[in-house]
Amino acid sequence: MQAIHVKRAYGEAVRQAIASADRRLVYPPTSGMASTMPLVIRQHFSTAEETTRLQMLTWSDRLSRILDVPVARTQVMKGFRGELDTYVTRRLVYLDSRTDPMLQARTAACISCDTMRDYCFHIMIKGIAETETGHAQRRKSTQFMPGILALDMNQTMRMKRPTQAHVLAFFLPRTVVEAVIPNAESLHGKVVTYNSPLACLLREHVMALCHEISAMSDEQAESVLHVAADLILAAFSKDLRASHGVRAAARTAMLGRIKHYIDRHLHSGELAPEKILSSFPLARATLYRMFEDEGGLNHYIRNCRLRVAADELVRSRSIAVAEIGHRLGFSGPSDFTRAFRRAYGVAPREFRALGLEWLDDRGLAAPA
Repeated sequence: MQAIHVKRAYGEAVRQAIASADRRLVYPPTSGMASTMPLVIRQHFSTAEETTRLQMLTWSDRLSRILDVPVARTQVMKGFRGELDTYVTRRLVYLDSRTDPMLQARTAACISCDTMRDYCFHIMIKGIAETETGHAQRRKSTQFMPGILALDMNQTMRMKRPTQAHVLAFFLPRTVVEAVIPNAESLHGKVVTYNSPLACLLREHVMALCHEISAMSDEQAESVLHVAADLILAAFSKDLRASHGVRAAARTAMLGRIKHYIDRHLHSGELAPEKILSSFPLARATLYRMFEDEGGLNHYIRNCRLRVAADELVRSRSIAVAEIGHRLGFSGPSDFTRAFRRAYGVAPREFRALGLEWLDDRGLAAPA
């Protein structure tokens, strides 16, 4: 590819973002930093902050710490749309990128010049990726069909994305992956498709994560990211027998999906165990066991409704108290009042009159 020579006079915001990539793009913190860093470090990078002729160059510079991203003359002339959201936890790095067509490679030169030796698990949300791995015997992995591509960052690869693409990438430390998967180097270039219950569960979890993580607290984001990592490792592991970690991760992911379903249907009069069972492949006894720590499924649903009711009483003063209770599935005003008084110590009308907003930095406090 012909070299592109353009003066790279980036704006201040882009210069700072590129400089920060030296420390935070894909490098999990060292043990000395782990005790002082936040649960999640978040960054956003966009080429839209630069002029058209510099957009592809900023993207190439941003990723140059770990990847070789060739810049074509047409990309300089026409511009390049690229956005990257980065989430760094103590255990992993998660990237969400949206780009125009592009080519990227992990070359021998890259490997010799950096310390990146993680495994990357690459998930296509939108678009196509064709990846070549290996030397003498090249393995070509084409992600036309949805799936998860495993890449060993200690080995070379070349990835072509001929279309606009939305890609998620999980970077997991080498020690973590190799502790679960013997001979993990052989994963390089392998794709796991969503044709098993575990892989389907992973897909649902990752899709929800992709759409919701930006609004999550650090505690929630760290939890869902680590569950996703456990499910990814399980999907690529050949020995799932008697694996407590796999079962725990699958249970946590399923519980998260069910709680999300409950949150979305709190105003539905049909929200009941039977409705949940019809939406998830669970036995009734299993569903009830999953909510034992919450005081039972019905208790959990009622508490969720009471939290929403308390919030609406304060924020939506034009709506009648009885209407709020009715919309949240309580059988009548007296049922709503009794339940609310037991949870918060005052009747709904008193709560509204006092103007109480029992809020903390994560949202409304749980009922007593």
